[in-house]
Amino acid sequence: MEPAGDGVSVTEALHAVFLSYTSQDMATARRIFDAMSAAGIQVWFDRSELRGGDAWDRKIRREIQECALFMPVISCNTTARREGYFRLEWDLADQRTHMMARDRAFIVPVCVDATPESIMDVPESFQRAHWTRLPEGEATPEFIGHIRRLLSGEAMPVMRGPANPRPGPRGAVTRRRPGAGMPKPAWLGWIVAVLTAVLAYLGIGKLWSHRPVAAAAFAPPPHSIAVLPFVNLSGDRDQEYFSEGLTEEVLNSLAQITQLQVAGRTSSFYFADKRADLGTIARRLNVADVLEGSVRRSAGTIRVTAQLTNTITGYEVWAKTYDRALGDVLKLQTEIATAVADALKVKLLGDVAARIELGGTQDPAAFDAYLRASRIYQMRHGTGDIPAALVLYSRAIDLDPHYALAFAARSLALSAYGAEEAATTTKRDSFAKAELDARQAIALAPQLAEAHLALAAFYNDGPLEFGQAAAQYKLALALAPGDARVLRTAGGNAAYAGQFDVAIAATRRAVVLDPLARASHTSLGLALYVARRYREAAAAYAEAASLNPDFAPAYAERGLALYGARDLQGARTSCEAQRDFWFDQQCLAVVYEKMGRHADARAELDKIHAAAGDAAAYQYATILAQWGDPEKALGWLETAVRMRDPGLMAMKTDPLLDSLHREPRFQAILRQLELAD
Repeated sequence: MEPAGDGVSVTEALHAVFLSYTSQDMATARRIFDAMSAAGIQVWFDRSELRGGDAWDRKIRREIQECALFMPVISCNTTARREGYFRLEWDLADQRTHMMARDRAFIVPVCVDATPESIMDVPESFQRAHWTRLPEGEATPEFIGHIRRLLSGEAMPVMRGPANPRPGPRGAVTRRRPGAGMPKPAWLGWIVAVLTAVLAYLGIGKLWSHRPVAAAAFAPPPHSIAVLPFVNLSGDRDQEYFSEGLTEEVLNSLAQITQLQVAGRTSSFYFADKRADLGTIARRLNVADVLEGSVRRSAGTIRVTAQLTNTITGYEVWAKTYDRALGDVLKLQTEIATAVADALKVKLLGDVAARIELGGTQDPAAFDAYLRASRIYQMRHGTGDIPAALVLYSRAIDLDPHYALAFAARSLALSAYGAEEAATTTKRDSFAKAELDARQAIALAPQLAEAHLALAAFYNDGPLEFGQAAAQYKLALALAPGDARVLRTAGGNAAYAGQFDVAIAATRRAVVLDPLARASHTSLGLALYVARRYREAAAAYAEAASLNPDFAPAYAERGLALYGARDLQGARTSCEAQRDFWFDQQCLAVVYEKMGRHADARAELDKIHAAAGDAAAYQYATILAQWGDPEKALGWLETAVRMRDPGLMAMKTDPLLDSLHREPRFQAILRQLELAD
């Protein structure tokens, strides 16, 4: 190796970059060397093609051991060469990373051609590092600035994940390439590498193309951001609830800054167990920036390391490590959110800290219990899991009686429990407690959107006071217009109320903010369906089914939308996808009848009745209305009122009940439920 400039030794160049390359790439590597040297960066660059000898070998080993950054130049040449001294250099650098902290920046891989990442044969530590493409070695000013920040210690480009199968933060900063570690025959790698290089040189994107096809430009909205799940570095997998819960709290904090567009929780967490690079994540979520981080929790303290990366340039925008007492977590959320906003040059309006910390707690034990409860509730598989969440929410409230978020969350859980529980006494008690908790949350924090959502859920599921519920949903939407969950629920309520423009606008916004959430697409599908835009609704439900193929209601909902569009064959096919689910049986009962399969239609109705009895009164009304039996349909609607059937919230705009709208008994029910215009 030769030193840059005046020939100082590597031990004197404390900020040296070791440039490693294969001899075929010398000219390209020289361009990178020249650009960094011109910027005053010490670069160790071997210009000799004659490598060997013990003294020379010892020199290389020493320089790799003592350099500040190791920069491997990767290309089709390195991929094609199965042996070479550069591979020893790579292994030595990889071995050095084993003695480093996992958040230490050291490996800075640079790819100088169009070689696909999937065929690159590089060490594991390279796969976790930030990858930069510099075609033909032409270093950009952004790249030089990035290297300067790394050498100065200002940047934090590597956040390596734990050694267990769960990957660390994703993205250009931390990505693991698809297919990494999978053995490939040498001849296959050589052929693909050479072919790729030739195609890239000729400007041919695809073998079957007659001319180059320009890729669609990635142009996400300004000030758009996703928060990926923070990595748990506590050394205890049981602490995952805390790192994920804190991530969600930071996400919610950023959503309080109205100038930011923040991707919803479901979409951001979608990549938690997937090996996706930062570019893929950014495009799927359509965001300009990504916030990643790690959490290390000890007895009474917490260390949070956060970094913000621009997904267009691939470079880090901001990074910081916070060491705080557990009791300061609430203020920490404000610190991170305001720092991110400042890094994105967002002008903050009003008292941001007050909005972010609204309804929270400074009691670490209460916060811990709240996070545990929320994880159980979100991951529940049925009604039986809700009591465990209720116990932990109650513990949080006992520890901090002013914890408004905990009251709101417990209220929502109680309403869900009451709606799903069959026992009359249990339902009544659950709804009574849900109302008290919701009202207490509002008393503690009148501007807390979650509190108004909780009261709306109580009105909807408990006393069926749909007018009161609508007022609370409207308040929640005004308080949290950037919250995808609020947009979905408030949009759905507006759809049932006949406010189609409001409903479609809100649910479309939910899809923008949380595009990988099945619920975003089903809420949009509902808004379009009740607006009689059946084909669009069917497409939205199809997207929901593609995101979660096991979600049975999506097939029935799509089937009913196709039924509305008079596509009986398409409706039948969709509804037959999940024949054991009552919603699909309801769909088939109306579709089969319309197709003239009367016995089959009756059989589907009988299946529902055998399983649910009078509890499915609303569904019977919709089926009989479609069968042309208004008297029986109205009778079942009146039964649904007596049964306190929550399905009644849909009756005003349900297309299946259109034939009943002129009936006086139908209008009387609408007035009774506060649904009349």
